[in-house]
Amino acid sequence: MLLAGKSALVTGAANRIGAQIARTLHQNGANLIIHYRNSRTGAQALEQELNAERPGSAVCYQGDLSDIEAIESLAQKAAQAFDRLDILVNNASSFYPTRLGEISERDWQDLIGSNFKTPLFLSQACYPSLRETDGAIVNMLDIYASSPLKNHSLYCCAKAANQMLVKSLALEMAPQVRVNGIAPGAILWPESSDASDPEKQQELLRKIPLQRTGSPDAIAQTVLFLLGHDYITGEVIRVDGGRLLSSI
Repeated sequence: MLLAGKSALVTGAANRIGAQIARTLHQNGANLIIHYRNSRTGAQALEQELNAERPGSAVCYQGDLSDIEAIESLAQKAAQAFDRLDILVNNASSFYPTRLGEISERDWQDLIGSNFKTPLFLSQACYPSLRETDGAIVNMLDIYASSPLKNHSLYCCAKAANQMLVKSLALEMAPQVRVNGIAPGAILWPESSDASDPEKQQELLRKIPLQRTGSPDAIAQTVLFLLGHDYITGEVIRVDGGRLLSSI
């Protein structure tokens, strides 16, 4: 298998896209460190699922990654869990609107923190371990890092910073560690009342050339693609059904 004997840390891996990434890496031979912040039930269920398939191949750790000490602790635990660390997927993210005139410092700390600060400091903390294994980092971005979404200024700016982080870290961590990113479009509807409105969903789908949402597996397979190609670094792959084309 492509990732046999390797160890992967996936942040925000308890549910949704993060869980699918974890399953896909595990199916391809990797041992998994499942990070979660609040979703303990989902993380433990995933841990049990993966260990049922391959005993002793998954662990889960809780951590509030807005805290530097928690970031450093997670990096240390991840490196020790399977005596090596080969892969870091910076998936954990906050997403919600911040309308101009209502933006708070708490919003700043949460959105900039989860989408830029955490990937930066966790990558830095994991770098010594990844360097020893010629490892790789994949950051989860968003098409809105390149084209803004109304009423989401903080989120878009945070993802734009993350996009530059991919390129900057790819340069700084070379040649031992490769760093790439994935920019999803409409994959899963956000967990909010606005997103569950069928009319708003159809309005968005009309803007997508492929006229449909993507799947978590499409993102997970793109992660796998990047991990399997050792001459790609500093790149961001859009998985958006052509959505960004409609805003050009």
